[in-house]
Amino acid sequence: MVELADGRVLGYAEFGDRAGLPVLWFHGTPGAAKQVPPEAPSAARDRGIRLIGLERPGTGRSTAHQYGRVLDWALDVRQVSDRLGLERFAVVGLSGGGPFVLACAYLIPERVVAGAVLGGIGPTAGPEAAPGYTRLLAPFAPLLSLIAGPAGLAMTWVLRPLAAVAASPVFDLYARLGPGPDRSVLARPDMKAAFLHDLTTAIPHGLRAPVYDLVLFARHWGFSLRDVRVPIRFWHGADDIVVPLSHGVHQAELVPDAQLTVVPGGGHFAGYETVHEVFDTLLALWPDEVHRHRLEGTAV
Repeated sequence: MVELADGRVLGYAEFGDRAGLPVLWFHGTPGAAKQVPPEAPSAARDRGIRLIGLERPGTGRSTAHQYGRVLDWALDVRQVSDRLGLERFAVVGLSGGGPFVLACAYLIPERVVAGAVLGGIGPTAGPEAAPGYTRLLAPFAPLLSLIAGPAGLAMTWVLRPLAAVAASPVFDLYARLGPGPDRSVLARPDMKAAFLHDLTTAIPHGLRAPVYDLVLFARHWGFSLRDVRVPIRFWHGADDIVVPLSHGVHQAELVPDAQLTVVPGGGHFAGYETVHEVFDTLLALWPDEVHRHRLEGTAV
């Protein structure tokens, strides 16, 4: 855990090369520190990457806290990078973690080398709102804000005793009946293990976190995507029905230095299957530090 200036803590997990180039991984909604692709730890180790899965407030070991806007997350990430001694780093976000990648790229470009967004949700409010059904979140922003605390606590009280016994069969049912493009990914035992960790360990201690995220997604993020000056690379499944491809296209059009890779036939977890490509792309955007790191064997 990392303690922040106001006494709150954020939980995290580390994978790969402890002396490697730091890459912060932001989990989806819901999610927790260990929600990384099964191949990510070995892929990070092979590439000299120090992969850090950072938990947002209210999930896992992180103190419950409701931000006023997505941008506020970047203030905490700046503190985390100070505490962990990270001068420069890359950021990756899956699904609900995507907006938080862009927030860091906007607010702390002196720290963020590059960002990757995997099936990330786009803005749902304001002039940059992405097309698609997720725009329906915006009208409910005031209501979500009012119920965030009580709703999260109620979910915790109701679901905590059920999580341990129901998590496995519920996951199996979703893996069989969920979106077709994701079934092959969800059928993997290592994928199930990662998700059960979230359901049985992280989520029962922080069920308010998904509600907090929904509150933020329904509001203006606090910055314009047109003002993001850090290189951002988007990956999005062509057949993603959780976050439509239109969100990836829309965001890539707004961010000045952006590229979008559409994964043919990919679903919402297409980014899990492209983690090697994601890491290689980030390293290519970090040439000077990567070269020095590999020659000297020192962390950046």
